[in-house]
Amino acid sequence: MISIHLSKLNVTTEMEKAMHQSHGMSYAEYSQDLEKRIDVEKEREREYKQAFRLTGVVRRSA
Repeated sequence: MISIHLSKLNVTTEMEKAMHQSHGMSYAEYSQDLEKRIDVEKEREREYKQAFRLTGVVRRSA
């Protein structure tokens, strides 16, 4: 298992903006609320799987 300590993460303004645009919350909210983190990570997993499937479709049709 990989452990990331968000308190030690240097969050840039670009990262903060992207977090707000993608998930509607700040890194502080994300790091302090386990349920929010779980929701964000589930959403990221869904997006990853969808992109992976789409990549396979594109490769097969090429």
